[in-house]
Amino acid sequence: MRHSIVACIVATVLTATTSVRADEIDNDQVNASIEKGLTWLAKQQTKAGSFEANGGQYPTSMTALAGMAFLMEGSTMREGKYSDNIRKAVDWFLKRSMPNGLLGNTNNPTEAQRYMYGHGFGMLFLGCVYGEEDDEKTRKDLEKLLTKAVDFCGKAQTNRGGWGYVSAAEGANFDEGSVTITQLQGLRACRNAGIPVPKSIIDKSVEYLKNSTTPNGGVIYSLAHGRPAIGGERPALTAAAIASGFSQGEYNSPLVKKWLSYCQKNIRFNQAGSGFGEYMDYYFSQAMYTLGDDGWEKIFNGDKNGLKWSEYKKVMYKYQVGRQKADGSFGASYVGGVYDTALSLTILQLERATLPIYQR
Repeated sequence: MRHSIVACIVATVLTATTSVRADEIDNDQVNASIEKGLTWLAKQQTKAGSFEANGGQYPTSMTALAGMAFLMEGSTMREGKYSDNIRKAVDWFLKRSMPNGLLGNTNNPTEAQRYMYGHGFGMLFLGCVYGEEDDEKTRKDLEKLLTKAVDFCGKAQTNRGGWGYVSAAEGANFDEGSVTITQLQGLRACRNAGIPVPKSIIDKSVEYLKNSTTPNGGVIYSLAHGRPAIGGERPALTAAAIASGFSQGEYNSPLVKKWLSYCQKNIRFNQAGSGFGEYMDYYFSQAMYTLGDDGWEKIFNGDKNGLKWSEYKKVMYKYQVGRQKADGSFGASYVGGVYDTALSLTILQLERATLPIYQR
């Protein structure tokens, strides 16, 4: 996916597309924006059940991210307004995934060099589906698929504990932070749903992120070329690491505290957007929601001057509602409307708390 679908980690300052004051954004406006976005997204599903980025690219990642947006609305495979969309997406995964456990198909040239992103997002989506599914046959099919997916993920892990765009064997043990975090969240969703995940896989990945953190508290792009150096930190990756740490239940670890302190100093959110693109907003919003309004004070021993969800929400919701287009889609990144819309809908639906992976 070029430097990933997350090449949106560009340090370009985003501006809202309409003029909306923070105090004008109320729950009715947010809900209307969500519904309009979901309606648009549902129309983008192919007959086969997949979703695609511009030019038919990255169907595995796009299908998983779109599916997550529908799950966060409260729909499941069997109930809700978007149950049909979710069911078709799940069927697409069941039919398309590889015998070795890879969630995706390397025959698609747009994914052959970046398939671990789709695998991670696929585990996230299907893990959340499995956790809510009651039908015995469907559960067995998903259990088999996810068990193999976790096994593939473990075998794809590099000798440093991270993951790269492809498996360790195919990628000469290259790894980098964004793919690693995608795998970690996917594995957590599987474990939440009851799929066995070896502790050794998680332990090695946490060590990888620890080793990727500079003395300043930020996470670098990759350990493949040596130890982290000050100045090489990526704010977006650091925010994603926080979201991953929180989803693993790590709230008070020294590592998460380092990342939070770094983000407080290096991520501005007092203007439209975060300044680091859709990827940045997607993960930092997850971290901020989990932090809440009292999390910083608890983590940092009574410090009342830290980051707060309610303050962040005012700015981010204003920005997200303001960037929605007349047709219901969001954004204009090179990846495309499905990607931008799915990520924006994830942000706007965090407070619905329908999925364990995003709950406080």
